[in-house]
Amino acid sequence: MALSDADMQKQIKHMVAFIEQEANEKAEEIDVKAEEEFNIEKGHLVQTQRLKIMEYYEKKEKQIEQQQKIQMSNLMNQARLKVLRAGDDLTTGLYQLLEPRMNVRCRKQDFPLVKAAVQKAIPMYKIATKKDVDVQFNREAYLPEEIAGGVEIYNGDRKIKVSNTLESWLDLIAQQIVPEVQGALFGANANRKFLD
Repeated sequence: MALSDADMQKQIKHMVAFIEQEANEKAEEIDVKAEEEFNIEKGHLVQTQRLKIMEYYEKKEKQIEQQQKIQMSNLMNQARLKVLRAGDDLTTGLYQLLEPRMNVRCRKQDFPLVKAAVQKAIPMYKIATKKDVDVQFNREAYLPEEIAGGVEIYNGDRKIKVSNTLESWLDLIAQQIVPEVQGALFGANANRKFLD
C-alpha cells in the first residue's frame, strides 16, 4: 500500500510536529534544570559570601574587643599608678610635717583616689612614727582642675604647707637649675651679678 503524496506530507508534518514538541519539552527541561543549577550555585555563592562577611565582622569584633581590653588594662594600670603616686605624695607630705593634725587639698576629680591613698598612708605613718595622726580633707577649696595633680598638705593651724604637685616640683627644679643655666650662659660670676 503505497502512500499518496498528501498522506506522505501529512505524516511528515505529524513527525515534524512530534519532533518539535519533543524538542520544546527537552528545551524546557534543560531551561528548568539550568535555572535550578543556577539557583543552587547562586545560593552557594551567596552563602559563601555571607560566611566570609560574617567571618570578617567576627574578626573585626574580636579585634575591637581586644583593643578595648588593652585600653581597659592601660586605664587600670594608669589608675593604679595614680593611686601609688598619690600615696607616695601623701606619705612624703605626712613625714615632712610630722604633725598630729593635718589637712589635705587635692583636685576635686582626684578626691576619691586621694582619700583611698590617705586611708592607706595613715597606718604606715603610725607604724613608722609611732604617733597618731588626724587627717582631714579640705572639700571647700580644691586645687585648680588645670594642674596636673598631686596634693597640698597643711598642718593643723595651716601655717605650714607641703606642696606635692607637679607644678611645685617643676618650680623647685627651675629654682635649682637657674643658677647653673646662668653660669653656663654668662660665666661663673653671673650668679653674683644677679644675686647682688
